[in-house]
Amino acid sequence: MSREPLRPRGAYRAFVSTPTRWHDNDVYGHVNNVVYYAFFDTAVNAWLVETGLLDIENGDPIGVVVETGCRYAASVHFPQKLEVGLTVARLGTSSVTYHLGLFVEGEDEPAAEGHFTHVYVGRESRRPVSLPENWREVLSRLA
Repeated sequence: MSREPLRPRGAYRAFVSTPTRWHDNDVYGHVNNVVYYAFFDTAVNAWLVETGLLDIENGDPIGVVVETGCRYAASVHFPQKLEVGLTVARLGTSSVTYHLGLFVEGEDEPAAEGHFTHVYVGRESRRPVSLPENWREVLSRLA
């Protein structure tokens, strides 16, 4: 069975750096697969905070993850510095789907590739809301 190649570094619009941590390695000597999802979640939310969109304590709306997935191409391990590439694959009325690439710092080919979908909801209601116009403007830069 063949699969499409993973997207190279040039396919991403923004990057967030993250180190591997001692406890990320599993008994096989590489970062366990579930940790990749934490890298993706951290990168998306760090980018949202850095761009001024996400106020973790008081912001409204907030993103709730409704879907995520990952394809793996190479192992990463502690100690390595990683970079997560981000791009917006789909900008909906109340949702955003990101494509993410996990790269060892300085490498052009990804170790993994994922997707991550947020549905934005009201902080109190937890019901979907339309993305504010300033969010749409900033997120469209990643499209």
